[in-house]
Amino acid sequence: MSKTIGEETGSVCPVWPTVIHGHYASAGVAAALLSGALNVPMLFTGHFLGKDKLEELLKQGRQTREQINVTYKIMRRIEAEELSLDASEIIIASTRQEIEEQWNLYDGFEVMLARKLRALVKRGANCYGRYMPRMVIIPPGVEFGQLIHDFDMYGDEDNQSPALDPSIWFEIMRFFTNPRKPMILAIARPYSEKNIATLVKAFGECHPLRELANLTLIMGNREAISKMNKISAAVLTSVLTLIDEYDLYGQVAYPKLHKHSEVPDIYRLAARTKAAMHGLPVIATKNGAPVEIYQVLENGLLVDPHDQHAIADALYKMLSEKQFWSRCRENGLKNIHQFSWPEHCKNYLSRISSLGPRHPAFACKEDHKVPVKCRKHISIIAVDSVNKEDLIQIIRNSVEATRTGTMSGSTGFVLSTSLTIAELQSVIVRTGMLPTDFDAFICNSGSDIYYPLQSSDVPSNSRVTFALDHNYRSHIEYRWGGEGLRKYLVKWASSVVERRGRTEKQVIFEDSEHSSTYCLAFRVVNPNHLPPLKELQKLMRIQSLRCHALYNHGATRLSVIPMHASRSQALRYLSIRWGIELPNAVVIVGETGDSDYEELFGGLHKTVILKGGFNTPANRIHTVRRYPLQDVVALDSSNIIGIEGFSTGDIRSAMQQQLGIPTQ
Repeated sequence: MSKTIGEETGSVCPVWPTVIHGHYASAGVAAALLSGALNVPMLFTGHFLGKDKLEELLKQGRQTREQINVTYKIMRRIEAEELSLDASEIIIASTRQEIEEQWNLYDGFEVMLARKLRALVKRGANCYGRYMPRMVIIPPGVEFGQLIHDFDMYGDEDNQSPALDPSIWFEIMRFFTNPRKPMILAIARPYSEKNIATLVKAFGECHPLRELANLTLIMGNREAISKMNKISAAVLTSVLTLIDEYDLYGQVAYPKLHKHSEVPDIYRLAARTKAAMHGLPVIATKNGAPVEIYQVLENGLLVDPHDQHAIADALYKMLSEKQFWSRCRENGLKNIHQFSWPEHCKNYLSRISSLGPRHPAFACKEDHKVPVKCRKHISIIAVDSVNKEDLIQIIRNSVEATRTGTMSGSTGFVLSTSLTIAELQSVIVRTGMLPTDFDAFICNSGSDIYYPLQSSDVPSNSRVTFALDHNYRSHIEYRWGGEGLRKYLVKWASSVVERRGRTEKQVIFEDSEHSSTYCLAFRVVNPNHLPPLKELQKLMRIQSLRCHALYNHGATRLSVIPMHASRSQALRYLSIRWGIELPNAVVIVGETGDSDYEELFGGLHKTVILKGGFNTPANRIHTVRRYPLQDVVALDSSNIIGIEGFSTGDIRSAMQQQLGIPTQ
């Protein structure tokens, strides 16, 4: 990435990004992961938010919450937006309504608490580990340079030759029996929440409106409805059924294809049919962002998007009252400069310049002593679903599987675990191996990275020291609550009890022995009474405590680590710092594991799942999720394979034959 940016900016040296900006939920997750791996500030624009969409779909009453989740994977999307709230320094919204009514639905944001924390920060007071992203309003921008003003003040075109008309005009006009009538234009993807069917009903049932105007529907691009996804296909089928039911042939256009560059031409056509310059009046929803945009432009009418009669009345008023139409058009043209692209960019860049500096920290005097940077392939052993004896054998077999042959030295080994470095050291001793047989140790569920250093030429466990990667700590310390978070968790742990009649017994206790600077550990004496992890994560977000909580050791330990820390993030950090190509890395996991288990699957690396009865059964920490595992893990990916058992031969075969990882 840094090399590419350097080349694009004309620099002879690699250049790291100043900020990472995610748009929509899925890109928000990617931006959050990159922000943590590179230690670069993150911005996020949510656009159409999942919780608001869920509320709208529930109000329609057509589907239950479970059906909505199956159709849209809405809970995964909401969690992605919550994660974006956790990681972002700035959230960009189009309007105040988006902040106060849409973002305010999320666990990780609350308007009043955000104001209180901002006031505390300004006074230099202690926020006790609580953080809230800064919400800023930047209206959307339009690139006016793409618009062609080819109408004079009287509505006559400078060039009326049909041969020079854009091709998209013909694709639309061929639908109409009377193409000279004014045009009602709707541009939207064929999604149910866009209410296209309601617009068609409003048009079809209002005969005066049908006599006055034509309707043009630009509903994305399609080759064939049968090849579209189910949601879009259902919307299009509904629209076509309504056109047939109201006999709207010759009055409604619905072209199959258009280019993004042709959208300005489509608006020009709509304006042409009314003999006006650009500046089309609008009929918009009275809910959400259009309200505040309308307050600036005053270029149309606002209606209830679910009231087809209100939609029809507004359209008829706009098209039948010429003076009102002209006033709306003139207002739009007069005020639209406030939504120009240059104005948007100026506001955007001013916000970026206010961010504090955060940069990747990779330089280290000891780099020459770390062998991982010379490896071509990396094998990461991350099995946490077995007992200690089986884990020891899996470690031995995994190393042995890739250490037979003539390629000695090209493959490195990393142990990735929730164990502390002291616990891990005792495991290594029991394997009969040396710490220096491994290149790195990811400990405390990804909150620490250690490198083994041999202090003499004589191989010995007693002569090995473990060097902590302080650069990694500088990457994950962002928004770490520290002592304020610890005090809150201790108080919370005392409230988690097992009730037997009138007696209450605490089940979670602080575990100082297994805690570290960036890992707060708690001992669980009865896993059956653990609250679901999603409830704990929700509680942390409501309190504005940005962290990553997980259950491990068969749900007998709770670890709370920085939000940018995890075993998967530690792997990304290692790949960036030491130049490891992730397609050349293989992660070995069990069938179950700690609650961060799912994070070890996704990515460019290869994954081997060890299957069999030696795995501990899945427990509550896996069955109580916000969303199904298949919503985030592509288990049918060619990068993921499963093998029965953990023999040396099976592991070697999986790496060499099925995953293309050469054995040595």
